[in-house]
Amino acid sequence: MTVTSYNPADPTDLVLGVDAAGAAGTRAAVERARAAQPGWYAAGAAARAAALGRAADAVEAAAEELAALAVREVGKPLAEARGEAARAVAILRYYAQAPYAPVGAVHDTAAGPGLLLTRRRPHGVAGLVTPWNFPLAIPVWKAAPALATGNTAVLKPAPEATACALRLAELLALPEGVLTVVPGGAEEGAALIDAADVVSFTGSTAVGQRVVAATAARGIPAQAELGGLNAAIVLPDADIEQAADHLAVAVAGYAGQKCTATGQVIAVGAAYEPLREALAKRLAAADRGPVIGEAALDRLTGAVGSARDAGATVLTGGGRTPGPGWGFEPALLADVPADHPLRTEEYFGPIAVLLPAADLDEAIALANAGRHTLAASVHTRDLDTALAAADRLDAGMIRVNAPTTGVDFHLPFGGTGSAGYGGREQGSAALEFYTASRTVTLLPGA
Repeated sequence: MTVTSYNPADPTDLVLGVDAAGAAGTRAAVERARAAQPGWYAAGAAARAAALGRAADAVEAAAEELAALAVREVGKPLAEARGEAARAVAILRYYAQAPYAPVGAVHDTAAGPGLLLTRRRPHGVAGLVTPWNFPLAIPVWKAAPALATGNTAVLKPAPEATACALRLAELLALPEGVLTVVPGGAEEGAALIDAADVVSFTGSTAVGQRVVAATAARGIPAQAELGGLNAAIVLPDADIEQAADHLAVAVAGYAGQKCTATGQVIAVGAAYEPLREALAKRLAAADRGPVIGEAALDRLTGAVGSARDAGATVLTGGGRTPGPGWGFEPALLADVPADHPLRTEEYFGPIAVLLPAADLDEAIALANAGRHTLAASVHTRDLDTALAAADRLDAGMIRVNAPTTGVDFHLPFGGTGSAGYGGREQGSAALEFYTASRTVTLLPGA
């Protein structure tokens, strides 16, 4: 089998064609990683910190090359691709300091002489399954904490982002077996999940649920970030123009292909009419970059068509853009029936539903009604309202007067409900996920 990736802006442009690893090749990569792991861990904190520091320098030096590759392979706008390359560098530098962090604590015994210790140790081989939409940052934010804590890693990227993953691994230049990329699809992903000692997955809800079931059957730790249907609440006292700017970014940025993108806009009371006008205007003028492939484009245009047939009003966009690429006009819809999939499912594209709410209570009820929420935003000038909404919203991340998109890599990242499973990613939470706690009791020998 050959793994291929094509330029979403020009589907005739073949970016990469490479042989898939296959199940046997994937298992072999895990065994090489397992053989390398004791030496990588035993090398000590200074060696791991230095390796990650050198990796950060290498990625920084090649940032323009990586940004251009991300533009070509996954259709990311150049400014966002440059930002992602810079974030990958920052993440590597952040976790380069992690090997020096405390890995346990000392406790007094309950009675008598002795010593009680807790110590965190790496699991072994981390199996990392990553999506195409952040082809640089997500592999790094999974691999860096895994490696910093003494694990080795095997990375299975989405086929659409294989070129980015292979080039990134080359630049990291880690010792043999410490980080291996296995090109492939479902076969390779399943083999990796069956062989690794700890698994971190980012992707669709359906696949993620199978990953969780497989790792649970094996009794190994797993985390799964599965996206979500994210809501933005706009109160009447908000700066409507600013809110519309933030929402347009959150709905249409990178063609809505972010798990933190806004899919539902909830306008409270008198905010509805001015927000509808302002947001429709901004989305009509938003960047109309390509979605990742023809199937994604068909799913988006089909959703708009079925919603219109069900009585929805298309306020702007919703069609395919002219030209050779897989472009889609950012869409805003009103009057979408409650049972339509746009109200319940993530479509992973620049499309949002506008909903009215009589007051904050109704707005929060609408925002919390979904089965998977990763991020939510609240737009208001009133601090009491902001704090109340932050306490009552079920989202894993809540942003006030800011787009739902945007992540602080030194803080925990994850959602609620079927948006995520297992320990949080990023920050110190990731260091805990990639290690296991052990309790040691030392008593006098006589």
